[in-house]
Amino acid sequence: MTKHVVAIVGRPNVGKSTFFNRCVGAKHAIVDDQPGVTRDRIYRETEWCGQEFVLVDTGGILTESTDEITTQVYDQARLAVTEADLIVFMVDGKAGLNGADEDVANLLRRSKKPVIVAVNKIDDPKDGPNVLEFYQLGLGDPMPVSAMRGSGDVGDVLDKIISLINPDIQTQKKNGKVKKSKTERLADAEAAEIQAKEEEARVSEIKNKIAIAIVGKPNVGKSSIVNAMIGEKRSIVTNVPGTTRDAIDTTIIYKGRELTLVDTAGIRRKSKVDYGIEAFSVVRSLRAISRSEVVVFVIDATQEISDQDQKIGAKIDEAGRACVVVVNKWDLIENKTSKLMNEFTESVKTGLRMLSFAPVVFTSAETKQRLTKILDVAEQAYDETQRRVSTGLLNQVIAEAVALVPPPSGKRGKRLKVYYGTQVSVGPPTFIMFVNDSKLLTNSYKVYLERKLRESFGFIGTPIRIATRDKKEK
Repeated sequence: MTKHVVAIVGRPNVGKSTFFNRCVGAKHAIVDDQPGVTRDRIYRETEWCGQEFVLVDTGGILTESTDEITTQVYDQARLAVTEADLIVFMVDGKAGLNGADEDVANLLRRSKKPVIVAVNKIDDPKDGPNVLEFYQLGLGDPMPVSAMRGSGDVGDVLDKIISLINPDIQTQKKNGKVKKSKTERLADAEAAEIQAKEEEARVSEIKNKIAIAIVGKPNVGKSSIVNAMIGEKRSIVTNVPGTTRDAIDTTIIYKGRELTLVDTAGIRRKSKVDYGIEAFSVVRSLRAISRSEVVVFVIDATQEISDQDQKIGAKIDEAGRACVVVVNKWDLIENKTSKLMNEFTESVKTGLRMLSFAPVVFTSAETKQRLTKILDVAEQAYDETQRRVSTGLLNQVIAEAVALVPPPSGKRGKRLKVYYGTQVSVGPPTFIMFVNDSKLLTNSYKVYLERKLRESFGFIGTPIRIATRDKKEK
């Protein structure tokens, strides 16, 4: 069953994101006193009184601005209004009614969608009279709210939302559970059985869900890639570095598998990040890496691998995530040949040595070249990071590797002995090798063992973890 969509709209800095976070129960949207923090649409599923719905946070609407970013924010909000079933129009009770509110009200009237006027920042009972002037908007009875304090008024707005998208729930809440006839109960049971079978069939078609974080420095084309792949402008795209501030989730079904694409803010060096909104954005980008299964690391084909690229690569490797390196803006490179592509690949793997396991895909968001290959390779990387190897086959490979290149000797001629190994987890594949003395395992020999495991089992696109445990000889 399709969930209803409820969009929160209004001019900048009226508390839309604070209300959004309060309703979904987590700080998904960045909140700051500076106007215009939220720029893109942010979608989260939430529930109230047993009714699930999708809540959408939008950027502040300024209809008269000609600034490029502000114009795109307006477009994002307008799209949210178009796809919404119900709109929460957030206004500022402390600042009072102004012309920008009236402009938004005119936009909402043209949409002919149900509208709830929520007067925010009514943090004290003495502020109650401030609500009255918003009757002038002509959009029904305004409702007082304190999103910051999270008072009971927030629940009243949620009750109103539910009463509009599902009047039956409100009736049951007031009058108690309504008894149905035997015929109605049988019909409901039959409908529920059909729905359960449909849901079971749908779930069987969808394989493991994969969260894919799109990360990289500012202005390398992350949002452009996401927009081109999903076929709509879910994220704002400009040539101004740092446009995307929130991590934005977009769920798609690709070849029968549910993929969640997380477009993130560009990650810059700490020395170039001012404390505040951008600092929070960088933290969210790094958090997006940790909550994803696969990271698509986007770099610019027209720029050399930088120190910041290497630091981002180190964060991906540290998090143990499967990875695909995407070289974007390939259309800007002249005299392209397969030889040049091979040379470019080697250069990337050398510059991002910590991600040498990651496949490299050359794309152009502008021409849409090889965009679907990103998803194909990301799926493969996910499958590889979930790969399990039987203990018997693993130990056969270890024994052959040790026989081919014996471990180096340590102090006093003592040599490392590898008794056996076993895989203990996936995501990333992690192995424990039982040895006579863990201190004798050098980093170079660990790299050698990892290479032999990759030669035997693949593990393309995923890091490998090798740990040791001492086992005393009998």
